[in-house]
Amino acid sequence: MPKVVDHAQRRAELARAVWAVIGREGIEGATVRRVAEEAGVSVGGLRHYFDSQQGLLRFAAEAMAGSVRARVAEHLRADLPDVERARLILEEFLPLDEPRSVEVDVWLACLVRSRFDASFDELRRISGVGERHLCRLALAYCRGVAPPGDIGQRLDTGLLEQQAERLHLFMDGLTLQAAMYPTEFPPEQVRMTLRRELGLLARGEY
Repeated sequence: MPKVVDHAQRRAELARAVWAVIGREGIEGATVRRVAEEAGVSVGGLRHYFDSQQGLLRFAAEAMAGSVRARVAEHLRADLPDVERARLILEEFLPLDEPRSVEVDVWLACLVRSRFDASFDELRRISGVGERHLCRLALAYCRGVAPPGDIGQRLDTGLLEQQAERLHLFMDGLTLQAAMYPTEFPPEQVRMTLRRELGLLARGEY
């Protein structure tokens, strides 16, 4: 009888292997062969998931997005003060520990690749829409207004939308600075910078 493969479990195992290799060797070191070795499978055994570094990067990006969604969902379900919920949601963007640093590396690599590889366009678009949605959620929690129910749904006023756009730009800048200059922006400094920004939002000083 042929062996039944649990594809969800296999994808999770491969995602862990991808994270481990990228964490040790960076994006360029994450080849199909190295991931196969890390996962303890043959290169041929990966063909249903990816068969090139380009495919590996897309696989990593999709796994990253799923991980972020799951963590954000936990924050949304938890019984938390609104400003703390906003902070925890936005911290999922930031390289505050090794797993999230790897995720940011993957995200940045996908953005760069999308400039000259059209196969990454949809990932880039979905990423941008998802980030804006989380910024809208965080802004709504800070300002005490109804959060958007669906991805892509705009906030009630043009002013709130402008503030969400500004928060999105702030988050992208903070993420990039923290990723590129970790000595100047250690995790506690990044957290303090985010708290200060959310404090301005909550007080209506944005």
